[in-house]
Amino acid sequence: MYNYRETVDRLMEGEVAGGQAAGASYLCIRGGEELYFHACGCRDLERKLPMTRDTIIRLFSMSKPITAAAVMVLAERGQVDLWDPVSRYLPCFEGQKVWNPQGDPVPVRRESTLWDMLNMTSGIPYPENWEGCSQSGRQMDALFRELIGRRLAGNAPDTQEYMRQIARVPLVFQPGERWMYGLSADVLGAVIEKVSGKRFGQFLKDELFDPLEMPDTGFFVPEGKRERFAQNYEWSQEEKKLVPFTESHLGEYYGEDVAFESGGAGMVSTIQDYSHFALMMVQKGVYRGRRILGEKTVEFMAKDRLSESQKRDFCWDSNLGYGYGCLMRVLTDQGSAGTLASLGEYGWDGWTGNYVTIDPADDMVMLYFIQRCGAGTTPLVRKLRNVTYGALKE
Repeated sequence: MYNYRETVDRLMEGEVAGGQAAGASYLCIRGGEELYFHACGCRDLERKLPMTRDTIIRLFSMSKPITAAAVMVLAERGQVDLWDPVSRYLPCFEGQKVWNPQGDPVPVRRESTLWDMLNMTSGIPYPENWEGCSQSGRQMDALFRELIGRRLAGNAPDTQEYMRQIARVPLVFQPGERWMYGLSADVLGAVIEKVSGKRFGQFLKDELFDPLEMPDTGFFVPEGKRERFAQNYEWSQEEKKLVPFTESHLGEYYGEDVAFESGGAGMVSTIQDYSHFALMMVQKGVYRGRRILGEKTVEFMAKDRLSESQKRDFCWDSNLGYGYGCLMRVLTDQGSAGTLASLGEYGWDGWTGNYVTIDPADDMVMLYFIQRCGAGTTPLVRKLRNVTYGALKE
């Protein structure tokens, strides 16, 4: 039998030595007990600062499961109905149009709902500008460039202003018709603001981050913690090495004066902090004896909610064998996914290569954090998962 710790150490350190990541950290907890933690490489290559357990990283799309949990807090309290139209809370979404390649945009057949947003079936695209992308995606790309430009000029648009502008862009398809990754989670963050009467970040702090003991999680990095903030990197084909990535990809900005709090991509955290959220989920809503979400609520969130027709577009290589619901993947077919994970395992990843596995059947969470733009689910993550599951005993 292989030595689990030595195997994972070798895989992670090989990834860093090969230039696939500047620094990496991996944490595995089962039955509430830490099985493994290792950090290697640098959070900042230029300053030779090591990757550590308390390194602060950009979550990007691993913000989404937190946003879904926040929506369910409101649902439990009867403050929202998941089938409510978004326009009930954000009137700018009333009367949306759908992109029509044959002519002028056409009216929606029904309004987008909170349920559409939770399952990425709203038709709202991400900014995109590549051959074959939708005209709506191109319009969203131009809009985001304009909004980012306003922030750089000292006139930072807030979350609600982002929504007013996003709502003007035609949908790619009729609500509920398909699955498509887009800005749905950002819309939910704005809805939470309206319903709670608080800024989204403050609501998360009060309802999730403070109760879950997540002091380094939020939408900005305070000046006193900047030393722990990891540099983001991209691979330079010219220089054949990782170089700092300093652009704003989706409007992200981590200063203390941040105005746009992106529920889909804007949060920062540490591997330690995020493990507290994952532990709450795997323990069916309880963290250290405190109930954060109802047991039935967590069970509801961890289900595949896509129809067969919607699932045809949920076809990225990293999602094979998975369904989707409440802004997370859910394992439905081990063979198609090429994973030893138990059916019902769920979680998500982020643009910079961070990844979380939440497995109720094995009472286990796994987190892998790097900061390399465009990484998503890396081949190493799949190896780490199978190495971990292969080492499990009853």
